Amino acid sequence: MNYTYLHRLYQKRPELEAKLELYEARDCFGDEEIDDGTDRELRKRLTEIGTGIDTLEHLNAR
Repeated sequence: MNYTYLHRLYQKRPELEAKLELYEARDCFGDEEIDDGTDRELRKRLTEIGTGIDTLEHLNAR
């Protein structure tokens, strides 16, 4: 199992979650709603990371 890659995925996930949370909270700071796809890209990347983590953990469980 590639523990280095799994460790990087674990580190990257909270970083992306924080970016998404900040992006979604922009309206609280008076920023206008801008639909530039950033939220969709962050959600997509979080899904990919979650899938990667699940796959690596499943492979390790064997």
